[in-house]
Amino acid sequence: MALITILKSLAGLSWLAVLGVIVYAVLRVTRKQKIAGGVALIVVVVVVAIVLNVITAGLVFVEPTERGVVITIAGGGVRPEPLQPGLNWIIPFAESVQTYPIDRQTYTMSIAHAEGQIQGDDSIEARTSDGQIVLVDASVIFAVDPAKAVDVHIKWQDQYVDNLIRPITRGVIRDAVSQFNVEEVYSTQRLALTQQITDGMDESLSEGGLILVDFVLRNITFSQEYSDSIEQKQIAEQLAQQAVFVVEQRKQEAEQARQVAEGKADAAVIAAEGQALAVVIAAQAEAEARLIQAEAEAQALEMLAQAIEANPDVITLEYIQKLSPNIQVMLLPSDNPYLLPLPSLENSGSTTTAVPTPNTVPDTGGE
Repeated sequence: MALITILKSLAGLSWLAVLGVIVYAVLRVTRKQKIAGGVALIVVVVVVAIVLNVITAGLVFVEPTERGVVITIAGGGVRPEPLQPGLNWIIPFAESVQTYPIDRQTYTMSIAHAEGQIQGDDSIEARTSDGQIVLVDASVIFAVDPAKAVDVHIKWQDQYVDNLIRPITRGVIRDAVSQFNVEEVYSTQRLALTQQITDGMDESLSEGGLILVDFVLRNITFSQEYSDSIEQKQIAEQLAQQAVFVVEQRKQEAEQARQVAEGKADAAVIAAEGQALAVVIAAQAEAEARLIQAEAEAQALEMLAQAIEANPDVITLEYIQKLSPNIQVMLLPSDNPYLLPLPSLENSGSTTTAVPTPNTVPDTGGE
C-alpha cells in the first residue's frame, strides 16, 4: 500500500516535471535561444511520467478484509476469480477493481428511531396464526462470502443490503411468525421461531452469495389492545397467586394453632400423669410407713408379752403407771383396805385382786 502511494506521488510529480520542461523550452524559443538539449529532456520526462502513471494504474492493493472484483473489457465483463489480499496487477486503463468487504456487517431494523440503519420506526409488522399483529425488531449479522464476491457483484453490485438483506429478512420473519399463535411468539415457542427464521435466512442469503453469521430477535411488540389484555391477564394471575398465598398462609396458621393446642394438651396430660404418679408414690409411701409402724408395734407387743411372761409383776406396775403417771407416792390409811382391779394374766378373764394394805407410812416430813 505504501509503495502504491509513493508511485502515485511520483507520477503526479512527473507531470509537473513535464510541464516545467515545456515552459522552459518555450521561454528559450521566445528568447531565440537554442533548445537542442531541451527536446531530449522533454521526451525523457514525458516517457518517465507515462511509465509511472501506467504502473500506478495497474497496481492494486487489496486489504485483508476485502476481496477485489476486476471489471474488464474482455469477455464477460469481469474476471472469474476475485483478487486476493495484497498487491495485485491489472491491465492499466482496461480494467478496474471494485472491492467488497468480507468482514462482519450488521443490519438492524428497530422500532426505536435511532437504533436501525433507517431512522424512525423500521420494525417488521407481522401477523400471527390467530390474527394478532406483532412488531418485530431484529438484527442480521452477515458477511460477503469471499469465494462468491464475483457473484455478489454480478447479482447485486454494491446494493446487496437494500436489495437482498432487507427484503429477505422482512419476508422470512413474516412467514415464520404466521405459523405461530401470539402466545407462542412471545413465550413458549420464541426459540423455535428464532431458529426457523435463522434457517430460512441462512438458505436465502447463501443463494445470494452472503454468509449469515447470526440472527438476533431483539424484541417483539404487540398492539395496544393485546398489550392491555396481557396486562389484565398478568394482574389476574398475580391476584390468583396472592389468593393462593393467603390460603396457604391461613393453612399454616391453622396448623400452628393445632400444634400449639396439641402441645398444651400433651403438657396437660403429662402434668396429670405426673400428679397421678405423685399421688401413687405418696400412697405407696404412706402404706409402707403404716406397714413399718404396724410391724414395730407388733414387735413391741411381742417383746412386752415376753417380758410379762418372764415377770408377771410387770403388768401390775404398768397398770399402776397407766392410772396416773405423775403419782410417785400414795398415802393410805393403815386400817382401810384399797382394792384395785388388776388385769388378769390368764386368758379366762379378769379378776379382782386385793392390793395389800400397806403399813402406815411414818411421817418423816416434820413435827
